[in-house]
Order: sequence, then structure tokens, then C-alpha cells
Amino acid sequence: MQSGISASQELASQFTTLLGSDSQFGLLVTITNEQLRPVKLLTASSPSRSFADNVAALLTPEIKPNEALYIILRRYTSSPALVAVTYVPDTAPVRQKMLFAATRLTLVRELGSEHFRDTIFATTPAELSPAGFVKHDAHSALEAPLTEEERSLGEVKRAEQEAGAGTSSRAIHLSKQMSIPMADSAIAALEELAAERGSGLVMLNINTDSEVIELVPAPSSPPSTILELVQSISSTEPRFTFFRFVHSYGGSRDNDPVLFFYTCPATPGTKAIKNRMIYPLMKRAVLDIAEKTAGVKVEKKFEIEDPSEITEQSVLEELHPKVEVRKGFSRPMRPAGRS
Repeated sequence: MQSGISASQELASQFTTLLGSDSQFGLLVTITNEQLRPVKLLTASSPSRSFADNVAALLTPEIKPNEALYIILRRYTSSPALVAVTYVPDTAPVRQKMLFAATRLTLVRELGSEHFRDTIFATTPAELSPAGFVKHDAHSALEAPLTEEERSLGEVKRAEQEAGAGTSSRAIHLSKQMSIPMADSAIAALEELAAERGSGLVMLNINTDSEVIELVPAPSSPPSTILELVQSISSTEPRFTFFRFVHSYGGSRDNDPVLFFYTCPATPGTKAIKNRMIYPLMKRAVLDIAEKTAGVKVEKKFEIEDPSEITEQSVLEELHPKVEVRKGFSRPMRPAGRS
């Protein structure tokens, strides 16, 4: 699921300028009106100037202690020559910190990941000084490799402020960088689903104020069909939905798999932007909690923007794919008159 933020045409144009000229040292980028937009091209006074000299002369004056910024720098002489820096200072506004941290991979994807050799996350101006880059290189040489997803999860958590949960919850440790709190009532509902008790439906949402995964109250009449399930899922807010789909197929009535649906309707507004950032990052954590903590065995996972896209036919096709029968090789018939 994308955050909804994309690169503007102006950014694409200036990035092309950066790629096409060795005299261009870097490009500063920000987020405005849900778009990645250029702030300034950094032009080197001399192509022979070292990376450290360019950092000191061109980059250092542009770094502010309380304003997040994306920084693309020409660092290497061979391709890929660029490094993408996400600068998110601790004193920046909370929403800005979360937005920049969660969208950093979008920047690289939008401009073309093949152009970037490295990505860096920084929180202080000192990390973006010539000495800071040397320290980063030394640390990277010793650091155990992490996946992009693991780095992103840690950085988003690092960018968030601690918020007190207003309901009883358990912290589920996803990795060294991040722990996800889920309300005890949500975990209990998942455990009932795993034990084939309850309504067969568990819907979860994220309280974006407290950052706690919470249980959504079930409808008074639990759904028994996919159509009824669709009508139970919000068409305006994201949901993580676990549903035990009891159905018959091919003459058998013993089909009752648990299905997982992640839905995130496209709606305008600041809250919707925050939802599109947080929910995709939390999806893996929710599944880990359901499967490893509550014991839910998920048969199929569906990632869909709007609940109306869910149909019984599409679900059945995923659960019971048609097997193509291959015909054996047939020897050609002999021409008439030959033995």
C-alpha cells in the first residue's frame, strides 16, 4: 500500500538535471500538498572539489535544526553515484517527523532506486557534516545488515513521540527497533477466533493518537457470507479484518478457513494521510501477533483498497484455484494406406 505521496513533475525535471551534470552536487527535497517537491539544486563551484568540501560549503548551510528534509547527494564517481539522506531532527513537528520517515522509500522508488547506492537516516546536523559521513561509513562497515522494511520500521518508531495508551494493552516486540502495543481485548478476540469460538469475525484498527491496535466492536449480527462481511467493514477507515469463512465447495462442507483482509479506502484529509503511512507498516506486526501470539492460522491474505472490491467469487478463486489438466502427448495418426 502506497502512502499516496508522489514526485512532482518539477522534482522529476530537477532530478534529471542532477543526473545529467557532474557539476550538480545535490538536490534538496521536501513534502508539500502530498507531493515530493524540490527545494534547491546544490551546484558545485568546481567538479574537482571533494565530497567533504562540497558538504561543508553547500550542504551544511542548508540544514536547519527543526525542519525535516530529503537530501540527494552525488557521492560516488561510478554508478550508482547517489546517496539519499532522510534528515528528521528530533525537534521537528511530530506529524512532519512521521511523514518524512514513512515516505523515505517512496522518494527512492519514485526517482528510480537504480540511481542510489545508499540511504541514510539522520536526526542531527552533525550527522550531515564531513565528519558525520565518515562516522556513518565506519558504522555501516560494522553494522549487521537489515532489510529496508526493518530499517523503515525502526526509523518511523524513532520519529514518533511516546504516547500513553488509554486502554489495557500488551507490547508485542517486533524487532529490536520497534514494539507494537495491542489492546488485550483485541488479543483475546483473536485467541477466541483461533479456538473457533465467538462470532468468527475480528476487526482491528489503529488508534492514531495512542498508536495502539484496538478491537473494533463486532456488528450485532455476525456476517456469515462474504457479502455480509463486506457490509461490516468500514468504507471510510482502514481495517485489519480476520474472518472465518464457513462454506461448502465441491460437495464438501468442511471448509472454514480464516481469511485476512487489509483494507485502506482512499479518503482525503490529514488523518487519511497518517493512516496511509501507519497501516502498511503495522500490517506485518498485526499478522505476527495473530499467528504467533494468538495462534490464528491464516489461510489467505488479501490487500484491497476498498471493501467493495471483495467478492465471493474472487475469494473462492483464491481458496480453490482451478487446476489446469494437461493432455498427454498424442502420437500423430499414420497416413492412410501405410502399415
